[in-house]
Amino acid sequence: MILIIGQIVISLVLIFLVLIQERSAGLSILFGGAGGTPYQTRRGMEKFIFWATIVSAVIFAILAVIHLVVQI
Repeated sequence: MILIIGQIVISLVLIFLVLIQERSAGLSILFGGAGGTPYQTRRGMEKFIFWATIVSAVIFAILAVIHLVVQI
């Protein structure tokens, strides 16, 4: 049961992080993501959000594999 709740929480965090790192629109304008150039180096909060998204995705994948193994 704890594993399922952990997956739900991590999935919600992952969805939120993906939504706020959109470069062209959305909440990323709050963090300076609305630049006119096609490519910018990630800095500050944007870099943190990028790495937090990767870490959350890895944690979610690990929890999914553990859930699959425990269920079998």
